[in-house]
Amino acid sequence: MKKFFSFTAGLILSLGLSQTTGLAWDYEGHRMVNQLAIASLPTNFPSFVFVPEYRERIAFLAGEPDRWRNTSDLTLQHFNGTDHYMDLEDLTSAYGMDPHNLSRFRYEFTGQLALARAAHPEKFPAIEPGKNNDHSREVLGFIPWAIEENFSKLKSGFSYLKTFKENGGTPAEIANAQANIVYIMGILGHYVGDAAQPLHTTKHHHGWVGENPNGYSTDMKIHSWIDGGYFQKVGGISLKETEKFIHPAQLVSLAYPKEKTGDTFGIITEYLLESHKLVEPLYQMEKAGKLSGEGEVGLQGKIFLTGQLVKGGQMLGNLWYTAWQQAPTDTFLKSQLAKRNLANNEKEKKP
Repeated sequence: MKKFFSFTAGLILSLGLSQTTGLAWDYEGHRMVNQLAIASLPTNFPSFVFVPEYRERIAFLAGEPDRWRNTSDLTLQHFNGTDHYMDLEDLTSAYGMDPHNLSRFRYEFTGQLALARAAHPEKFPAIEPGKNNDHSREVLGFIPWAIEENFSKLKSGFSYLKTFKENGGTPAEIANAQANIVYIMGILGHYVGDAAQPLHTTKHHHGWVGENPNGYSTDMKIHSWIDGGYFQKVGGISLKETEKFIHPAQLVSLAYPKEKTGDTFGIITEYLLESHKLVEPLYQMEKAGKLSGEGEVGLQGKIFLTGQLVKGGQMLGNLWYTAWQQAPTDTFLKSQLAKRNLANNEKEKKP
């Protein structure tokens, strides 16, 4: 509790006095999450990541999955759109699944959803015609899988980079491996940032739906207001000031010690559930005027939302660091490089 108090008090002081430069969770907010994650990395992290061009590339790529959403191509909408969220209430109430015991395999989980719908069709109202053009309304969202899968891609990238460096990879191969790693780091950051925004974890993503005894907002614009409108209203936040609340990156299993070592998917799910706990407090803040951006009361939401950006940046830095630390040698690539090196040596021996 003391640590939380110092964090919150520091945010109040810093954000209240500093010049504001960034926005959130629109493009500038996602960019900030990636920049905060870079700030968490230790100095012995692979140095190419800190090259200015690559730092900028990682920050730019934070917005890439949202740019994919701008397409009119329904197949890309179908593939990409559901990776940004998960409606956790429906997971438990309609499908009867425990979020702590989800399959880490996306397609296995999708099959389980289909079986549940077939077994209890009465629990699933018919989808209105014209509102399912991308054929995604039958699922709940796949954000924990999007994070886990991109984390695995990043670990693979570090694996083959390590193998190229240690086993005679060419400068071009090493440079390409580094570029691939930067790309995946940036893309992964988007989904980790989304998961830090509580409205990406709930069926109440665009206003409260269903029974509403507390009179929470049903305005569909609440999501865009949280994603960016609020920060635009209050002038944004300072990256320089917010970086002060980022701690050195560590293995995610250390950040979540109650989870099993190596159970990255379980840790990611726990991260999502922690964000989900803040859905109703977020609506309560909106109802109380703390997210209006007007007056002293209306600025109180700034501390809350900035804290979520910090959580996203910290989790992302931890995932990057873990992928690097846990990356094994790519044994197949190593064997292929050994064959190539042997062939090259034989050529050099010939007169």
